[in-house]
Amino acid sequence: MKHAVIGVLLALTASTAFCDPGIYPERRRLQYSNDSGYAIFPYVFDLPGIGSGYGVLGATTNVGGSTTDLMGTFFAGDVDGEALGINSVELVKERLILDLGAAHLSNATIQSYAKRGMDTEKNDYVLAELGDSVFGGSRLTATFADRRFEVYLGYYAGTTRLSAVRDRDGDVIIEAEGTPKEHITTAIYGARVDLTDDYTDPRRGLRLESSYWHNPPRDSGPDFYFIDFNATGYLPLGKRSTWVLNYFRSDAYVISKGETDPAVIADEQGLDCGSITDLSDRQECEQYIDNIVAENTFGTATALGGYGRLRAYPEGRYRGAHAEFIGNELRWNLTDERTPFNIFIMKDIRTAIQIAFFYEIGSVADLRSDLWDISRSAYGTGIRLVTGSGLIYRVDLATGHEGFQPSVFFQYPWEM
Repeated sequence: MKHAVIGVLLALTASTAFCDPGIYPERRRLQYSNDSGYAIFPYVFDLPGIGSGYGVLGATTNVGGSTTDLMGTFFAGDVDGEALGINSVELVKERLILDLGAAHLSNATIQSYAKRGMDTEKNDYVLAELGDSVFGGSRLTATFADRRFEVYLGYYAGTTRLSAVRDRDGDVIIEAEGTPKEHITTAIYGARVDLTDDYTDPRRGLRLESSYWHNPPRDSGPDFYFIDFNATGYLPLGKRSTWVLNYFRSDAYVISKGETDPAVIADEQGLDCGSITDLSDRQECEQYIDNIVAENTFGTATALGGYGRLRAYPEGRYRGAHAEFIGNELRWNLTDERTPFNIFIMKDIRTAIQIAFFYEIGSVADLRSDLWDISRSAYGTGIRLVTGSGLIYRVDLATGHEGFQPSVFFQYPWEM
């Protein structure tokens, strides 16, 4: 079934991409917009796997007639912090583009499930509480032929520290003692071929992307890399709507394993699980250590769950050394326009209002041979506002094995 779907996707997208009037679809509009816009508004969030709280978001696009976008936010609640992004800085006009970003979290909690892979239920997790964390990174993209071919490289780094492990109700299982800061670095190299009719809002054609992510060893962690491959086909339906098919694969490769002795890892993490008297709490503490052992043994590929793939599940819900995903989405454009709007908190040019219907399925495993032994799916609907400045405001309502999950985000799903 899986291979049949992949075959249909590639056959349909190839036939669409390489039909008349040429080898690939012509761009239907200019690919470098200088339409300016802004948005500033308060928001609340309740994100499984991350937490709940409130914040303020501000963004201004195509500053001063350029292609540069500025975005910033601060937030408080279960997660406290600030983030800033500077995107699409043209170092060489229409050829070399720089993106920069940084974030600071004074505290955060993330869900850590009883084990990796897909054989866990909705409530089989503990909360890893992280202390003061700082992350930053940059990406440099060289683009050619009206954004039809791009190569890029990026570097991301950060520090974080484990403060405690809590149960899913937020009660402390154990506090980490004397835990050093964990340093995280990732180098990225990638390429994209875009044979579609538009870079921002494609409705016809084929898009292929592959990227190499290297995570050098940190402390007692593994030296590994993973490779992502993403193929998306766009089949036009009528004059302005499209059916989108997506295939995604991510595989981790370990150069050298990290520490696999649970006792050594527990000492490094400052977690004395043996001192916990409650047997259930002790088991959850040991499962947290076992997940680190698995990560140090197999490496970790791109996770499934969250805004991008398997939208009915928490961010990063399913983790393992190998992941595979198939999705399809009907994007029904109610309008095809170019209408300026200014509603005080937001100013831009509306180019389309879109309703989407989607179904997606994926599998994650530490062993490649175990892929698709267990899978999870998600289906739902959404509404999008496509703007002239390049932003896409997205609200999705998804349902899956673990229930209903709404999400509010920017840009289309399935983009790397």
